[in-house]
Amino acid sequence: MPAPKPSLKARALRYLAAREHSRLELGRKLQRHASEDDDIAALLDWLEAQKFLSETRFAESLVHRRASRFGNSRILSELQSHGLDEATVSSMRASLRNDEEERAWQAWKKNSACHRILPKPEQSKCVSCNSEVFL
Repeated sequence: MPAPKPSLKARALRYLAAREHSRLELGRKLQRHASEDDDIAALLDWLEAQKFLSETRFAESLVHRRASRFGNSRILSELQSHGLDEATVSSMRASLRNDEEERAWQAWKKNSACHRILPKPEQSKCVSCNSEVFL
């Protein structure tokens, strides 16, 4: 006998246990499993009221996951594509701007062939391998 299908609430909690989701993203995932009498908006409202679903936590999580690999524009574009409000996006924009230079240096260090001696910010060539530094 097949196992019973989980309810929408159970699916939502399972999705949220794996990682943070935006309201829009979770709504899309749940829509695939909903019947015509299911009220997804009410479920999402309940999840937000119970603090299982949070746009701010989602934004912080996405920035944390993407910051080491992507630039500010790409991260902010992804935040906007998830339907976050402008206040959340602008607060994430400010936090990304604060550590942008450090993230660029970390990316250069990770992808550079030279790992022994890093150039000073005012130098344009690495002192050990003579590679150009484009930051």
